[in-house]
This record gives sequence, C-alpha cells and structure tokens, in this order.
Amino acid sequence: MSSIANASPCPCQSGKPFEDCCAPLISGEMLPETAEALMRSRYTAYTLRDESYLLATWEPSRRPQSLDFTAEQAPKWIGLQVRQFVQTGLDTAIVEFVARYRIGGRAHRLHETSRFKLTDGRWMYVDGDIAE
Repeated sequence: MSSIANASPCPCQSGKPFEDCCAPLISGEMLPETAEALMRSRYTAYTLRDESYLLATWEPSRRPQSLDFTAEQAPKWIGLQVRQFVQTGLDTAIVEFVARYRIGGRAHRLHETSRFKLTDGRWMYVDGDIAE
C-alpha cells in the first residue's frame, strides 16, 4: 500500500505513527470517525498517490473520473496544518487546513476549507473553498 515505514510519523502530522493513524483508514481496516480524520487520511493518501482511496472517499456526485498523478511536475507534499474542525450538523462538518508542497523545488501552499458529509455511516469529502 505505501512506501512509509510503519514506525514512521504519519504524514498528516497528527504526532502519531503512520500505523496507528492513517494506515488503518487507507487500508480499509477502519473508517474515519470524524471529518477531520478523513481529511487527514486524504492528505496522507495524496502523499502516497493513492488514487483509489481518494476517489472512494469523495462524495459520488462530485467525484472526478480519475486523478492525474502522472504529471511531470507532481507536487511533493511536505506538511499539513489543520486550522479548524467544526461539526456543522449531525451529518456535516468543515475542516480548514493549510497543506504545503513543492513543485520543481518551489514551495507552495494550499489553504482550503473543505466540506464533508456523513453518508451511510461514512464520512465523505464533498468539496472545498480555496483561499487566495
């Protein structure tokens, strides 16, 4: 599944080892209990280029057909900061985060407020607003 050693810190920067954090979510052994846990596992899946997990956790009506991880200048994800997690309803939540990455040696930031929905007991990514 991954090239991350099990004893390594999780890429989502939770402070937990990968094997105790995002690995069981990405492998399907467990479901994320919160929208924040889903968002963190999706970030980790981006670092691993795990298209199947990302698509499986995307709300079906908003999900793209595929993700292009073959780009010559693919981002190298280097850090995540969760700024805010708010349960907005029984089955809805938002997570504001800043993800840092490099492309061709240049540093970039993605600042997004993502929307999540609980559907049939599973948190799903719906969409997000990117801050300029």
